[in-house]
Amino acid sequence: MMKVYLGIDVGSVTTKIALVDENGKYVDSYMTRTAGQPVLAVQKCLDNILSQANGREYEICSVGTTGSGRNLAGALVGADVIKNEITAHAVAASNAIPDVQTILEIGGQDSKIIILRDGIVTDFAMNTVCAAGTGSFLDHQAQRLNVDIKDFGDIALQSKSPARIAGRCGVFAESDLIHKQQLGYAVEDLLYGLCQALVRNYISNLALGKDLLPSISFQGGVATNKGMVKAFEEALGHKIIVPDNHQTMGAIGAAMLAMEHHQYTNRPTKFKGWTIKDMEFHSITCSCTGCSNNCEVITILEGKEQQDRNEIKKISDIKGNIIARWGGTCGRWDLN
Repeated sequence: MMKVYLGIDVGSVTTKIALVDENGKYVDSYMTRTAGQPVLAVQKCLDNILSQANGREYEICSVGTTGSGRNLAGALVGADVIKNEITAHAVAASNAIPDVQTILEIGGQDSKIIILRDGIVTDFAMNTVCAAGTGSFLDHQAQRLNVDIKDFGDIALQSKSPARIAGRCGVFAESDLIHKQQLGYAVEDLLYGLCQALVRNYISNLALGKDLLPSISFQGGVATNKGMVKAFEEALGHKIIVPDNHQTMGAIGAAMLAMEHHQYTNRPTKFKGWTIKDMEFHSITCSCTGCSNNCEVITILEGKEQQDRNEIKKISDIKGNIIARWGGTCGRWDLN
């Protein structure tokens, strides 16, 4: 049986899972769309990582979770370490590229930049509000141009005279794209123009005032787009490194953090076992009336929903096998 460390990265668009061995070496990973159902996405990842094992058995020594759904994933699987995406991506990048000093990361719904010096995170910034700085911006515009997102980069690289598209705002970018499309711009020029617009948005929003030194690592799903890699290289004047498994770097980093935690503490894992992939869960949201904040508290329960929601007037009315609860400002009801 192979001893491994499990990392889970639950994002708004995709959920990733990764395994590393006792030396931190990559073993395997799997990625699926979250599709608004993070619990099912985590279960699907667990099921498929076992299917990919081809009969090989894994002993989970420790579990780490990251991403916007890290607390939920941690409660479901029994995480030993729950860390933010900045830390997870920095750890994974430092392992893959020992001299990395700048990390560019663009996902489906957010983007981030991480500055490292001597392996230590010294600065970072995140964008969670501007659609024009995320992968969904490119995805949506590719659909508008009837281009498969898998072919986006290859087509964009054919551009000889890219369109200058306003990229400071997703709404303005879309109307500018439509206008230039109506003027007869070639599809490849529109696509590479979109890449350049996203890069300008990224640099002006996240990199302003920061010294972006090489080596530069480009991570996240958007790093698959060759047009984006070229646009960043032109804008920054440095070679951009796209690591292997760049789409699952967050999960790999979470697994490595779990490994470090286990090797430092030598504590047994809280992992609840592979049977989690077959269990049923449901959630109930209820407002706390303890003060004027009226916090929405989320309760995660194991098993099928059996309680009539009309009977629930307050949080203490919720019955069943509660595995986690959070959402309150004061932490009164938190349980994880």
